[in-house]
Order: sequence, then C-alpha cells, then structure tokens
Amino acid sequence: MMETTPKKSFITMDMMKGSILGAAKKLNPLYMMKNPVMFVVEIGFLLVLLLTVSPTILGTEAGPHDRLYNAIVAAILFVTILFSNFAESIAEGRGKAQVQTLKKTKTVTQARVLLADGSEVMKEAHELTKGEIVLVYAGEVIPNDGEVVDGIATVDESAITGESAPVVKERGGDFSSVTGGTTVTSDWLKIKITSLPGESFLDKMISLIEGASRKKTPNEIALNTLLVSLTIVFVLVVVTLYPMTVFLKVHIPIATFIALTVCLIPTTIGGLLSAIGIAGMGRVTQFNVIAMSGRAVEACGDVDTLILDKTGTITYGNRMASEFFPVQHVHQKELIRAAWLSSLTDDTPEGKSILSLAQKLSVDASDKETIIQSSEHIPFTAQTRMSGLTMPDGTTVRKGAYDTIKNESLKAGYPLPEDLEKLVHQVSSAGGTPLVVAKNSRILGVIYLKDVVKSGLKERFEQLRAMGIKTIMCTGDNPLTAAAIAKEAGVDGFIAESKPEDKIQVIKEEQALGKIVAMTGDGTNDAPALAQANVGLAMNSGTNAAKEAANMVDLDSNPTKIIEIVEIGKKLLMTRGALTTFSISNDVAKYFAIIPAMLMAAIPEMDVLNIMNLASPTSAILAALLFNAVIIPLLIPVAIKGVNYEPMSASKLLNKNLLIYGLGGMITPFIGIKLIDMILSPILPMIGL
Repeated sequence: MMETTPKKSFITMDMMKGSILGAAKKLNPLYMMKNPVMFVVEIGFLLVLLLTVSPTILGTEAGPHDRLYNAIVAAILFVTILFSNFAESIAEGRGKAQVQTLKKTKTVTQARVLLADGSEVMKEAHELTKGEIVLVYAGEVIPNDGEVVDGIATVDESAITGESAPVVKERGGDFSSVTGGTTVTSDWLKIKITSLPGESFLDKMISLIEGASRKKTPNEIALNTLLVSLTIVFVLVVVTLYPMTVFLKVHIPIATFIALTVCLIPTTIGGLLSAIGIAGMGRVTQFNVIAMSGRAVEACGDVDTLILDKTGTITYGNRMASEFFPVQHVHQKELIRAAWLSSLTDDTPEGKSILSLAQKLSVDASDKETIIQSSEHIPFTAQTRMSGLTMPDGTTVRKGAYDTIKNESLKAGYPLPEDLEKLVHQVSSAGGTPLVVAKNSRILGVIYLKDVVKSGLKERFEQLRAMGIKTIMCTGDNPLTAAAIAKEAGVDGFIAESKPEDKIQVIKEEQALGKIVAMTGDGTNDAPALAQANVGLAMNSGTNAAKEAANMVDLDSNPTKIIEIVEIGKKLLMTRGALTTFSISNDVAKYFAIIPAMLMAAIPEMDVLNIMNLASPTSAILAALLFNAVIIPLLIPVAIKGVNYEPMSASKLLNKNLLIYGLGGMITPFIGIKLIDMILSPILPMIGL
C-alpha cells in the first residue's frame, strides 16, 4: 500500500474564490491558445455571441427565436470554458496552499559572510553568491543551500521536511549538505554557498508547485497532438455538413453547427488535461519530493527496472542478533550467558541486540551492574576484530570474527569444535554474519547476526512485479550473503560486491533493452548512476553532487520512497489515460443525440438513430451541450485526486480501463443527456423554443 499523507479538505472557501477569479483571468485568448481544444470552444462562443447581438451578421437567415437560442448556446459555451479554466485553477490553488506554507520559511535572512582576511560582513540572503563562506550559529537560519566546510551541529529541517528531530550535519561524508530556510539548533557551521539566489531547493519547490516552470511532458505533448488532430477532423466534418444542409434546403442555425463541433471534439479531456498534470506534480510534493520537471514524474510511471541499495533501503542497516548456536558438548544457557557478558558494555546496535535476545531467553541478569563496574571493557577495533570483558577473577569472555577467535583458541591449546565450521557456514549461507563466542579462549558457539529486511517489502516487491517492474538489489556483501537477502526480500536480481561502476553498467544494460530505469542514492559515488538513470531519486541528507545529478530529491531522505514515487507516476499516467478514454467515449454517445436532432426535419429516416427518444431537436442539442459543460466540473476531483490504482499488468489495466472508462464513458452521456432533456422539454416551449 502507498504510504498515507495527512488528509486535507479537497477545497476551501478561499481556494474556491481564488479559483473562480483565476478561471476568469484565463479567458484571455492569448492564454487559451495554449489549450487548442478549449480555444476552439472560445472561438465558437465568440461567434455565437456575435450572432446573439446580430443574428444576420454572417449573412444567414434568422428565425424569430434565433436570438434567444443563440444566447442560450453562448451562455452554455461560456460556462464550458469557465469550468475548464476552473479545473486548472483548482489544481493550481491546491498547490498554492502548499506554497504559502513553504514561503513562510523564506524570511529576510541576514548572513554572516567570512572574507578572505578572516573578517566578517553582514549580507542579506538574496545578495549571496556561489562560493561565499557563511558562518551560522545556533538559533540562526541557514541563508541558502550549501555544503558544510567546517564545524559540526544539529539542524532543524522541520520547515522543509516536516520531520521534528534535528539532523547532525558535519564536514565530509553524506551529511554535509544543508538546505536554505533550515535552522541550526546547536554549535556552529561554516557553510560554502552552492546555489544562486532564487535557485535553492526551496525556490525550485515553490516554482514547481505554482506551475510557473511546469513544462509539458512528452506524453502530454503527444496527447495534445492527438486531441488537436481529432479537433481538426471534427471541425472539417461539421464544415462539410453546412453545404449539405444548404443543398437539402434545411434551415439549421449556425449556433447548432458550433454546438455540434463543441460536443464532438474532446472537450472533456481538453478541459482537464492541465489539471491532471499540475495535480500529478502536487502529489509528488505532498510526499516531500522535489521533482526537477514534470518529465521526471511521468518517467516514474513508465519505469521497468528499479535499482535499490540494500543498506537502509531493503534492510535496516543494523545487524541484529537472531539466534545462538552452541557447539557440541556446550549447553545453550552457557553460550547465552557468555554472549550476554561480552556485550554488557557494547553500545553498538549489534551489541544491544545480543543483550535484548539474551534477556528474551531468560539470561540471569541479576549481577549486571556489579559486573559492569568491576570488569575491564575490551572494545572492538579493526585490528583485534573482537570485543568483550575481562572480569575481576581473570575470566575472559570474547566475541568476534571467526578467524580471530579461532586463532586465540588455538594459541591457548584448545582443539576446534568439530561442528564450528559447519555452524559458521550455516549462518553465512543464510545471509547472516557469524560472531564466535569464547570463554577463557574456549569456543562456546556462534551468534547469528541477521541483516533484517524491512517488514512489508516482500509484498511491495510482489506488487511491483505485478506491474511488470523488475527489482535489482545492489550490495557490497559477498555473493552468498547477497543471494540470501535477495531471496528473503523477494527482489528479482542482485549485484553482489557492487562498486559505483557496476551500478552504471547495469543501468546501461537495462536501457539498451529499451527499459526505463529508476534508482536511489545519496553519496558522491552514486552521482554518475543517478545521472545515467531515467529517474534518479537523491536523498536531501546526501551530497550536493548526488542531488545535482538526480532529477528528484527526497526531502525526508527515505530511500524506500522511490516505490511510492513510481506508484504516483503510474497513477498520473493512468488518470490521464482513463479520462481520455472517457472523453472520447462520451463523444460517441453525443453523436447519437445531436446528429439525428439536426437532420430529422429534412431526413425523417434519421429518427432511427434517435435511440434516446429525445423530445425535440432543440432540447436534444441543448441537453448534449449542457452535459458537455457539466461533466467537466464533475470530473475535477478524479483529475486532481487521480483514479484508484491497483498494481497489475499493462494488458489487465487496459482491459479494466476500457470496461470502466470506455463503456462507462459511453453509457453516462445517454443517461445524463436524457435526464437533462426531460428537464428542458417542458421549459423550452414556455420560452418559445
């Protein structure tokens, strides 16, 4: 299941007022030209409005009630355009609500700039340039994005990420990058500014949510081309109908031809297309992810291969004690007691997990404090590769690597237990790390340290597999350990003992097969692979090199979020496809409402096509036109929230969409137009139509 975000009301009163005003502003023809389908509707509206003012201005005959009919058609067309603009404004309005929250963090910040001679000068944040060094003390706001060059401090990033716990930032490594607008909560940092004013991650996030820098994606451009082509075809069809009616000597108002055009062209998807794209970007930002472009979000929906780092993504990263295996002739209680003693002063996650497991198995811990205070602590080092205690009576307990403890035992003159190697191999082949325990150099058994796979991931990978997405795990572990973890996690493949160049190689191999590849990373060594991948998700806690190479940045620094991002991309593409299917299916149904109504007077045989049994030609045309207008706002929640998405293969997804949105899109207009016709039919004669 996709992780949940806090529920917010779909639209507030302030948002409603702003959206109505925004819809009116978008009536500008120069703006409407960006949406060719709705631009045709606006031209139709202006022509019908002109005919309302002067019914004979185009040299056509005008009946006594044509002015009223034209006025009603013009009003419906105007409402259709407003509804289309309203859909886009609603999507923008929801984004702007996020923007206001982010802009609160963009206060006028004073920066303490260090000059080459060691002196300081105060500048405003917007005056800073790349490469300048600023000094930020506890309680001060970091003025712009940068890299820590000196100092160590905790930074409150809640203004950006929503995470309340401060993050430790220091020079070097993967936690040296800082974001403008966050606050230093302890000590001090010297920061090298890495972005120009107005180009920070916060600025990019604000501009993308507002839609100021949202460019149409390739799929969106392709769909626009299809919609324009359909519009041109239907305009030509209607234009050819006019001389036919003249030849048949049938009087059909120009407004009816314009109504037919508007009903047949794909106005529903034309009116909702921008809203779908803006809402897709909004859903990504709600997950605290900055997408550098709409193309990146859309590419997520096309991902075929997902490359995931093992540590921190698939596993928790800390090895946890899972089981104690005593050697022959040693009782398990003796092994548990020795393992517990060796870990009493071990503050590592592994040591704490050994204590926890021993306590679950009822170890005698009554003398814990006495032992800690009176014993000598032997810490783990890279040279000794073991740790433990030396007790006051000279008793030693040690745990450590197999080779180290084995050599210590042999030196003391103890023979190796016959089943020791078997136990060590058993743990290693299961993907774990064996820690050998000895008391007074006599080997007692093996602790099974397990790299714990995150709960629920296996099910998530099964969902991805159902979508046709292949998962590949990258790890520095040996092939035996990697294979065991890959099997437990349920990934489709793995790369053991992987180096940065191995990640690039597998990405290139997948791309050579025509696959779209996504991966996550946070270090400088991940930057080349993030740049090579079609979708690169960098962690905000990572280095600037990684963030600059990627086309998405996760402000929460949660590596598993790539799975949610892929699902959001899928949902965006599915929503666009579903509503396009619904829109085109709508047009088929509207054809059966208007064409028979237009031509029944001249060709009585056309009544056979009047399968909806509409009351009159006028009510049929106005009912179809009204349905065409009303369906747009009714679909706004679907366009913005997205259609419900369930992981499944592309063929199953297509069949489901055709059934729900294809067949549903064909049936809905029949019901809607008939209901509107039933309402209009008694009213129209009363007003002379």
